[in-house]
Order: sequence, then structure tokens, then C-alpha cells
Amino acid sequence: MSNAYSKDLERWMPRLIAVWRASRGRGGGGGPETRLTPQEVKEVAAGVRQLSLGLTRERQLAGARYMDDPKLLGAYLLFYWPVSYAQARQVLGELPNRPRQVLDLGSGPGPVAFAALDAGGGQVTAADRSKAALTLARNLAAEAGEALATRDWDPTKKGATLPDGQFDLITMGHVVNELYGTGDAATAPRAALLETILAKVKRGGSLLVMEPALRETSRGLLHVRDAMVAKGYAVRAPCMYRGPCPALVKETDWCHAERAWPMPRVVEELARAASLHKESLKMSYLVLAPKDEAWPELTPGRLFRIVSEPLEGKGRHRYIGCGPEGRVGLAMQERHRNERNERFLKLNRGDVISVTETEPKGDGLALDERTEVRVVAPAGKGVPPPPPEEDAPSSPGTGPRPGAPS
Repeated sequence: MSNAYSKDLERWMPRLIAVWRASRGRGGGGGPETRLTPQEVKEVAAGVRQLSLGLTRERQLAGARYMDDPKLLGAYLLFYWPVSYAQARQVLGELPNRPRQVLDLGSGPGPVAFAALDAGGGQVTAADRSKAALTLARNLAAEAGEALATRDWDPTKKGATLPDGQFDLITMGHVVNELYGTGDAATAPRAALLETILAKVKRGGSLLVMEPALRETSRGLLHVRDAMVAKGYAVRAPCMYRGPCPALVKETDWCHAERAWPMPRVVEELARAASLHKESLKMSYLVLAPKDEAWPELTPGRLFRIVSEPLEGKGRHRYIGCGPEGRVGLAMQERHRNERNERFLKLNRGDVISVTETEPKGDGLALDERTEVRVVAPAGKGVPPPPPEEDAPSSPGTGPRPGAPS
């Protein structure tokens, strides 16, 4: 996370504490507070543990109205709100345009909505079925001096309608995985919902879906991604491959992002008390374009997004990359290191690189002393388009167009 994002998040922490204390009838503490008392840490950590078990392990809270429970809503506000805010700020950095009109669906108390505001959104509407969560969102807006509209939206109700208007950006943070049950049967109704929502996105705008980085939820999002691609929708990020997702070929594979972040002290204290680990931000995400918009044109070169942690072996460095030609292993022996390729040794998950002079080897590509490695987009930044004065050729090995056989 950049320093700018970190400073923005740090400014939110005393606001979150003040709003939480006010919601519990404890007042604001007499001024900006950046710490919880030991008793407060113990109290909130119990709710954090319950949320963690219910949403990531046992999953019995997925789809439940847990934000109507004051204890769980408070735990979400002080622990998961900062995490979701930071995740959203990372992903919003990949959008091709700064959004003006933004709709955050399934907003809860608004972490993604406020991330959009801080990223330059002009008019932001938060929509959720929990009146208690929307009340906290409005209280946060008042605490921060921000303008935030709120609307009721319950996707579980038959005939539920979306807020009026057209939007540059619609966001859904950790929402879709909680709708329509689990397994393959959930894919079609989730894709149908996204198609309805995309009809509210202006041309040139985006729909951002952000999900937990669990295997089940990540693969569920990839199945929805494939369904949308088959319907003719283009992916703005993170995918550069235009065919069926290659991460779904093996049941043991999935795809998620991971970003470093400076964890706020309150989140660190709660994580320690709840025996959780949040040293890095992990999430799966998908940015879709409205119907009939083309896939992004990419900067020239042989491109791969790094979609794994470093897979180091004796004397070599290896990653999994995914680009226009699909998902492949990329490996280089330490003895081939030079000034043209040494950047390969220090890549982060999410970086997009261009490579030259590779050779097929085993299940992937081998890089050597002839290879040049260049980072064309660091994690959290969009892949640049071709220079406007050039009519750039297609990248080698571009995958099939949507609807074409793989």
C-alpha cells in the first residue's frame, strides 16, 4: 500500500473508534482516539473470532444478517472495515478512469464506499439491507465531514430493485460469495445478478467484485468470471487471458491477490487477541466492463501477471505467471542473473512483467542470461495501454476471444 493510502487509513481509525463507542453509548472518549482499552480489545476480539469462524471456516454466517447484531457489527467496524478499505484502495488503483458517480452494493458500514470517495469518487451511494450498518456509515460520513448517500438494497428479496441512475463504478465488496448458496448451482444466478448490475454502469465504467481469498470463494468468483466472459463481457482486471480461466483446470488451484500493508495498531491488537493473521492483504477480485465493450488493449510485449508467491528451489527462482497466452511457470537459474533480468528475483504477486527470449521447459518457460525482464505495472496499478501513436500488434499467444473454443 502506498504512503498516501496508509495516511488515509490512519485518519479513519480514530473515526471508527469514535463511531463505535458512540454506538455502544460510551461517547467519543474526549477527542481523537487511536487505541482501545484492554477491556475493549477483549470485547471486540470475541466478535472478530466469531466473524472469522462464521465467514471463513464454518461459513454458517455467510448470507446471514450478522450486521444486525451489534456485537458483530462493532467487530466488523474495527477490524474488517480497515481491511476491506485497504483492499479496495489497492484494487481501485487498477481502474482505467477515476469514477465520479459510484454505487457500493452490499456496503455494510461503507469501507469500500469510503475507499471510493478517498480515491476521487465525487458522488457515492452506499446500499445495504442492514439499517444498523447504514446508520454507522452515515455516522462515519458525519464524523469525517463527507457526503455519503445511503439506500436500502436487499438482493435476497424477490423483485429487489437497484438504486436509480447510471454509475461510473459499481462495487461489491465481499458480497457475491454470500448469495445463492454454494457450489456450481450458485454460478448462474450470481452471473445473472452481475449482468443486471452491469446494465447500470455507464460506458467506459466498471463493476468491481471483491471476494475473500479462500479457495472456495476464489474459485466461485472464477466460475462467475467464466460465465460472464461466455456472455460476451470483457475483464478489465486482473485477467489478460480471454479464454476460460486456467486456474480452474485443477481442483487444487485458485487465484488471489496479496498485497503488503502497514497494519493499523488497532487491527494488529485485535488480530493478536483473536489469534488471527493479517500481515498482508489477501483478496480475489474482478473488474468487468459493460456489455459490448472490448477487452483492454495491452502495452506491447510478452506479458504475464505474477499469480503466485516466489517458488524458490535450489539455485533457481520460479513463479506462476498468467497472461494473454495462459497460465505458465516462469523459472530462472541464479547463475543466469544479470542486470537485464535481475528484477525477476524480486517480484511481487500481482506485478505484470514483460519478458523476452524464453525457452519452453517442462510445464513452463525458462529464462536465462539473454532474457530481459521489465515490470510494466506493479501490483495495484493498471496495465498501461499501447502508446497512442502506435498501432501495436497483438501480444504473442493471445488466448481465444470470448465464446471461442479453448
